[in-house]
Amino acid sequence: MDTGTPATGGFGALLNGLRTAAGLSQEELAHAAGVSVRALSYMERGRSRGPQRRTVRALAGALGLDAEGARELEHTASLGRPRRARTEDVAPPAARTGAPDLLPRAPRGFHGRAAELAALSRAATGEAPVCLVVGPAGVGKTALVLHWAHHGRAGFPDGRLYADLRGFGGTGEPALIEVLREFLSALGVPHDGMPRSANGAAALFRSLAAERRLLVVLDNARDSEQVRPLLPGGRHCVTVVTSRHRLPGLIVTDSATPVAVDVLGPDDGTMLLAGVLGAQRVGAEPAAARRLAGLCGGLPLALRVAAARLAQRPDRSLDAMAAELSDETRRLALLDVEDTGVRAALRVTLQQLPGEVSGLFARLGSHPGTHVDRYAAAALADTGPAAAEACLERLAAAHLVTETASGRWTMHDLVRLYARSLDAGPDALTRALDHSIATALAAVAAAEPGNEDCFPLPADFREPAAVREFADRAAAVAWYAAERDDLTRAAAAAHAAGLHDRTWRIVLTLWPLMVWRVRDGWVPLLETGLEAARADADEYGEARVLNVLGWVLTEEGRLPEALTHLRAASALASRAGDAVAEANALVVLALAQAALGGLGEAAAGCERAVGLAREAGDRTIERLAMQHLARHLADAGQWREALDTADDALAFGDASGTADVPRILLLIVRGEALLGLGYEAAGIGQLELAAREAESSGNEDAAVRALGALLKVSPTPDLQARYDAAATRLTTRP
Repeated sequence: MDTGTPATGGFGALLNGLRTAAGLSQEELAHAAGVSVRALSYMERGRSRGPQRRTVRALAGALGLDAEGARELEHTASLGRPRRARTEDVAPPAARTGAPDLLPRAPRGFHGRAAELAALSRAATGEAPVCLVVGPAGVGKTALVLHWAHHGRAGFPDGRLYADLRGFGGTGEPALIEVLREFLSALGVPHDGMPRSANGAAALFRSLAAERRLLVVLDNARDSEQVRPLLPGGRHCVTVVTSRHRLPGLIVTDSATPVAVDVLGPDDGTMLLAGVLGAQRVGAEPAAARRLAGLCGGLPLALRVAAARLAQRPDRSLDAMAAELSDETRRLALLDVEDTGVRAALRVTLQQLPGEVSGLFARLGSHPGTHVDRYAAAALADTGPAAAEACLERLAAAHLVTETASGRWTMHDLVRLYARSLDAGPDALTRALDHSIATALAAVAAAEPGNEDCFPLPADFREPAAVREFADRAAAVAWYAAERDDLTRAAAAAHAAGLHDRTWRIVLTLWPLMVWRVRDGWVPLLETGLEAARADADEYGEARVLNVLGWVLTEEGRLPEALTHLRAASALASRAGDAVAEANALVVLALAQAALGGLGEAAAGCERAVGLAREAGDRTIERLAMQHLARHLADAGQWREALDTADDALAFGDASGTADVPRILLLIVRGEALLGLGYEAAGIGQLELAAREAESSGNEDAAVRALGALLKVSPTPDLQARYDAAATRLTTRP
């Protein structure tokens, strides 16, 4: 809506005529040129007869003038500019009329952000507060600040100043003196009273702001150094800085209060779509709207681009747009409009970073998981963990990665897609996979000390410079629990890339977690490992995977399938002369045979496994085979043989007070055998010891088995409560 009567001649009349001919309102031209409506109105009414060249160039561009038209507009403006008078660097302030307002218009379609708005209001209290609004590219920092500023205009009766510092744009940053002169002009300093140096202009700005209640918005700041000369310093002034970087220096030197802006939740994301497309259109497809918001990752920039595409196609459904965005290979392209979009924003952010940091970012796109630590990053960058962590910190400061837990970083989905589009080099995926294998082997060694190596490493294995260390079994199991999904993704990525020798090895490194969580749906992953081992033509790997797969199928009650795989594993191992693998296969085969009622056949298989392990000199497998032999003998009611076998196996070494699974299971067999032989007190004591060790180590399977055996002879309320708790943990654990 136009304000005031245009001047009858000069720059104001020319500007008014050009705007009218272009069919633009004052608000539309002001927004396009980046000036306030008030300033534009002053120009057209002749109250500002000679605006600065930068302002005239912006107006000419917004009006779409050709070179000749732009020159005419600049010439007319120059006629109204007073001659520059020689002044000292700090000139006396001139009288000012009205409160200046340089803010761009309030954002349209703004929704949600109640928590962030409240945080900004809290940060804006106190003496000369500096509020630091930070967040990733496209998250809506500027929109948040402008919305807050327009709704809080009453708190700044002496004016609101705004400058886009363009720290992340492709058009170059404005000179400090230009920004200061625009602020001084808004505060009433005449053209001939402007200081010539940036230091003088900054001093005059601080002087004028000293006793005023001003809001100063410094948008898109690159770093703290760019901001400091523009801080007003007045006790009643509020400064709001937005940046994609955290700007810790500003927090240190100027006590800036950070206000983090994150992506939108599903409800607010849907409301943003409705603000652009209309509530009726979005309300007609609520599920598709939420899916669309999710595919955009809650990023306002992405949501607005998607909404803009839909606005251009009123006949297109939200569901169809969501289906297109579901294709990861096209998603980023669909979230770009001309030179605006997610890729453009991320590209500019990345260009601000040193080469080693941007290089790591590109390599992170090759990591198949959702999280990395300093060791994984070091393996990708072929550097040390300390250097990699420093790069991760720089990426986190630029909001390209997020530290979700101590030493554990992740990426927003759209950021990850962008990283994957960059050139990471030919060996980045192999480096990531080999790091996963090396770390998992270290976890195996800590979780199951004394066991043989899972497998020989590939001939072209890339040994990482450093690998995470695990203090004990608990640390290793905790790592497995946290990394299970990422290790599964690593196996899938290796398989998709045809790196079969890595695929089955990654699958096998998960066996300690399978032992603890055998009913957690491992079959599809193991079938992938089996397919990879066969594609790799590695009979050793095939036999090992078949063995684990057969065991899991046995535990799931899929006995015919289990027998097929386990017999094949035993035959492969025997043909290869691998006594240890054959003993393993016989032990697991015995489990399936016992489940089908063949206890004698199972015991005979375990006795054969004991002999093979003894010949191979593998005490760990020998003890494991004896543990299972004792179990089958006990189940057959052969109590004396079961007790003797359990005692022999327990004599292999004192592992009391540890989370040694075979020991706990042997204690259970020993307790049952003592009960079967009539030694009730001794049997109860052994079962209670087994239950306590199982509970303390988190082995819920063994705890349920030990407590169940105790309840048969001593059904107390305390035992029942412990049994119920262990059973609940067993069925509800993640």
